Amino acid sequence: MQNFESIMEKLKILTDAAKYDVSCSSSGHERRGQDGHLGSSAAMGICHTWTADGRCVSLLKVLYTNKCVYDCAYCINRRSNDVPRAAFTPRELADLTMEFYRRNYIEGLFLSSAVNGSPDRTLEEICEALRILRSDYGFLGYIHAKLIPGASPEMVQRIGMLADRVSINIELPSRESLAALAPQKTAAGILTPMRQITDAMAEQRSLTGAGNKYSKYRYRPKQLPDSNFALLGEEAPREGRYSTAKMVFRGAGKNLTVRQIDAKMAVKEDRFAPAGQTTQLMVGASGESDRQILALSHALYKNFFLKRVYFSAYIPLMSSPLLPQVGSAVPLTREHRLYQADWLMRFYGFDVSEILDGNDPNLDLQLDPKIAWALRHPEYFPMEINRASPEEILRIPGIGTISAARIVRQRRVAAVTYDDLKRMGVVLKRAKYFITVGGRYYGGGVQQEDLREHLILQSGGQQLDLFAQTDERFLGTKLQIE
Repeated sequence: MQNFESIMEKLKILTDAAKYDVSCSSSGHERRGQDGHLGSSAAMGICHTWTADGRCVSLLKVLYTNKCVYDCAYCINRRSNDVPRAAFTPRELADLTMEFYRRNYIEGLFLSSAVNGSPDRTLEEICEALRILRSDYGFLGYIHAKLIPGASPEMVQRIGMLADRVSINIELPSRESLAALAPQKTAAGILTPMRQITDAMAEQRSLTGAGNKYSKYRYRPKQLPDSNFALLGEEAPREGRYSTAKMVFRGAGKNLTVRQIDAKMAVKEDRFAPAGQTTQLMVGASGESDRQILALSHALYKNFFLKRVYFSAYIPLMSSPLLPQVGSAVPLTREHRLYQADWLMRFYGFDVSEILDGNDPNLDLQLDPKIAWALRHPEYFPMEINRASPEEILRIPGIGTISAARIVRQRRVAAVTYDDLKRMGVVLKRAKYFITVGGRYYGGGVQQEDLREHLILQSGGQQLDLFAQTDERFLGTKLQIE
């Protein structure tokens, strides 16, 4: 590579500038390797974090440029901030990605960018870098490309055909905060490309939505709401589930073998963003409550069928009367609770109004939202584990989706015992206060009026430290609530 020192300096600046974007996750997309090409994409995940099965995998997470014409108050790369600036050329970024891949440093690319000149000018260069990777180098690895608010439909389409996952960061949870802290961005500039991505995936029959069979955010054909949607808060009219596998290859022939279908998936080149889209919301930069943030997250899932909404605790680095004081605490515990509440909505069938009632608009920082909900509804507990429905079992603290499925399977054969629950992975130190097993209650010794304090002491609920080694587990993607 030419100008090695110059490129390494750019890499140092632009990887450091990219660390504030947390929205990289497992790809959820499979692409097999091919003769004459490099790389592959595995559904288990290509990310700079941990996958659901505990593996740590890596990607090159970098900005294309941090030269920005915008002056967003919260952004370290804003125009008025005095920081070192750099920008790759398309060829430099493509070559760098391939050199890292060949050395087994990375498995894919997570690419974002500041706005250099205009959104379309910046995306044009990004598109060329991705074209070089895909066409010139035959790179089949995972690529997550961040689109820029205000991108034209043509650029959204071109990027979507080259990347596995595309996303646009909303960042600010309300119209008022957007106007105050990022006046050069508009709601239409953010939501219109998001709608185009959703429509494109629905047209090619690859739109799925978030969550499992209990989720309200699964997609089925003809479920998209009207295009005249309200900003940041409208709910979609219906809910349902959608099977990607049946729809993508409909009409391709009924006698295809699994291997033939896998081959078609490997060589299919006309798929738009096959791994879906995500977005990111900042937590703590503006004054919105947790209820407002979760209501927006709910609306995004229902309107755009996103794979995931990420929450990023705002780190106070910028001086502004509109922002928290520089050096003030980073709201990591609040971020963690929002992730837990989001998990409850996507996988456990909870509504925003259940997680946060009208009495308090913010999540309890001392207890996870599932326990907090259970303590607010003593009328449902203790619940007999051998008679409760699967949906009811999922609402018991200490029981996750996997252990709930094991309980339901076991009940088809014989009644579940307390010892069975231990073997199934139920967290009995929490669950025992909310269940009976065969009519027997195992939570004796703790009075109901003392249960909250007991569970707080048990969980050791404290504000997370951004720099504590022991708190790294809270910053990954393994956030299943039990």
